[in-house]
Amino acid sequence: MKKLSLLLLFPAMLVAQDKPVTAPAKQQGKYDTNKFSQMYDLLATPNMFRTASGAPGPAYYQQQADYKIDVELDDKNSKLSGSETITYTNNSPDSLEYLWVQLDQNQAKANTQTSLAESDKISQVLPLDGFSSKYLKKDLERGFNIEQVKDAKGSPMSYTINETMMRINLTSPLKPGEKISFSIKWWYNINNYRKEGGRSGYELFEKDGNKLYVIAQFYPRMAVYNDVEGWQNMQFWGSGEFALPFGNFDVNITVPADHVIDATGELMNRSEVFTAEQVKRYEQAQKSFDKPVVIVTQAEAEAAEKGFSEKKKTWKFSAKNVRDFGIASSRKFIYDAMAVKIGNRTVMAESVYPKEANPLWGETSTMVVAHTLKSYSSHTFDYPYPKAVSVSAEDQGMEYPMICWNYGRPDENGVTSKEVKNGMIGVIIHEVGHTFFPMIVNSDERQWTWMDEGLNSFLEYLAEQELDSNFPSRRGPAKNIVPYMSGDQKFLEPIMSNSETIHQFGNNAYGKPATGLNILREVVMGRELFDHAFRTYANRWKFKHPTPEDFFRTMEDASAVDLDWFWRGWFYSTDFVDIGIKDVKQYYVSDTPTTDIKDVKVRKGRFGFEKGPFVYLVAGDNAEVSDSKKKALKVQDFKPLADYVDQTFTAEEKASIKSPKYFYEVEFNKPGGMIMPILVEITYEDGSKDNYKYPAQIWRKSNDTARKVYATTKAIKSIQIDPQLLTADIDVTNNSWPKAETKSKFD
Repeated sequence: MKKLSLLLLFPAMLVAQDKPVTAPAKQQGKYDTNKFSQMYDLLATPNMFRTASGAPGPAYYQQQADYKIDVELDDKNSKLSGSETITYTNNSPDSLEYLWVQLDQNQAKANTQTSLAESDKISQVLPLDGFSSKYLKKDLERGFNIEQVKDAKGSPMSYTINETMMRINLTSPLKPGEKISFSIKWWYNINNYRKEGGRSGYELFEKDGNKLYVIAQFYPRMAVYNDVEGWQNMQFWGSGEFALPFGNFDVNITVPADHVIDATGELMNRSEVFTAEQVKRYEQAQKSFDKPVVIVTQAEAEAAEKGFSEKKKTWKFSAKNVRDFGIASSRKFIYDAMAVKIGNRTVMAESVYPKEANPLWGETSTMVVAHTLKSYSSHTFDYPYPKAVSVSAEDQGMEYPMICWNYGRPDENGVTSKEVKNGMIGVIIHEVGHTFFPMIVNSDERQWTWMDEGLNSFLEYLAEQELDSNFPSRRGPAKNIVPYMSGDQKFLEPIMSNSETIHQFGNNAYGKPATGLNILREVVMGRELFDHAFRTYANRWKFKHPTPEDFFRTMEDASAVDLDWFWRGWFYSTDFVDIGIKDVKQYYVSDTPTTDIKDVKVRKGRFGFEKGPFVYLVAGDNAEVSDSKKKALKVQDFKPLADYVDQTFTAEEKASIKSPKYFYEVEFNKPGGMIMPILVEITYEDGSKDNYKYPAQIWRKSNDTARKVYATTKAIKSIQIDPQLLTADIDVTNNSWPKAETKSKFD
């Protein structure tokens, strides 16, 4: 056999790191045997409606529901009365025997299934008003009162109410391509949301006796019928929000004459409801791109709130291609607006608020609305609607097309703490952002809260950081989700859980998916690939009804990054990230071994032995080297490295070759169940650093350990995993070598 030129590396030291048992017990799932397996077992089968790429298919359809609504607000009695005509178009290939309409106000009725389904217990200490309303007072009359349901000819229609859903019984099936028109007349008592709770209602200002109304879920609304589950007629239990079809709205709103209103859609009779001077101010706002113009001043609002007019005004709004409608009304409203350039269009950013919200709202709200529209548009698609409105409603944070309610006000002296201001900015960004998700990218909130809240929380994080790189974002940074993911598994559910089954709603549906998307963008995919894929999803599914599968498939389809391992672990399980340094071995180059080496194979090429010299990582005193026939290698079989270099390379080549002096084998382990890339920072004795990122696929052949070798010209002082806390690693005590007793970075 041809003589081999061999180079032997001797171990200088062996360091084994003992990891304290601090992490929670890992939850095992059936996929644990192969976390890189494809998700054919979890995703719906592609079809003509929804393709394997995540795009709408050639047979994709969606229904349309158009509304003509007349409502009147009885301010004295806090009552809303209305009538509507719904024109429903069946674009599906199915004949429909009945229609389902949502009656969400019924969730507030006494002794509903919602209240009966909730566990209850005695609270030994209660506020007096809370005790009174819970145990002393008669239940308030809440929920829809349906007075009539009639067809287009004015004849009564048969209907059945089941809690928060109403079935309209058709005399003959509605065939594909057909339309049907019918009308509903109703009324309900509006709730004081600050005492009774709820996503809408009124806020009472006890000092002046005025009310500020934020009105939503105020009309019977069509349910969604689609290719995924037919009718989405799941009851409204309170947590899972709404699934709604798109349509066109013409809404007439009659209120006391001294009220100011803003609502979904374009105001069609501005000159009838505003003074000539206010109309002129609005026209100025349409040309003001750098700061808001006050249209209804604080002085005008203060004068109006003293009047309690007995007269009425009707405000007329029209909205095209929206899924819902919201209204804000009060005689206390100050109103400002400014123009925002989005693509080649001008959009109006607007705010309405009482004097109690100033100076904070006048200085901040509309500017934040404008920033949000720009930020979200840059990451998705140009904002398509004519306006976006922020309404000051204390203790609220809720969204509807083009309008949202947001909390955050100064104290009685007009002073705003930093925490209140940041909280108010965050909620405005979040609620305005919801017009993108789910008001345009129209996911099913009743089933999958994370598809709107999680995606929106992620974009909120980007918008907050673009506004101020030091903004204290609550959700998005990986380190912020660690306390949740390291918690008791009994109170954790996968993200892919129905909205009504979640223990920790905010962490599960908002925080964890937002963090996951941020990890994909910053660690797994990189910004360029992620941003293109995310933008592709948003544009594919704007004004449509996407499912989780459509999102997962599009993100992979548009990036060429296999993410099935990530969806499985982050979305379908409660596994946590915990990656550590188990062993570090250091080696040095020896010219010749002191004894013959045997019984360990020399690395072979594809068709036999490769030509030397070879570098061998000897792991201990008994490690040996031999050829494939176990023939012992003699001392004379080894050649000094310096001799090999002198004989092999030219002087010019020797000037450019590497000269490593130190060799390290680092063994990483993974006590946590969640796969994740390994981020490594190496610090050398001279203080310089190198950073490495190893893809998640480093774990594909071993779920427990992975090794990497570092050949360096400088001695390594320390090794750190995930030094910037980008992967949500729940235990950083095993992330460093040499092990350092340091205070937790999460403290």
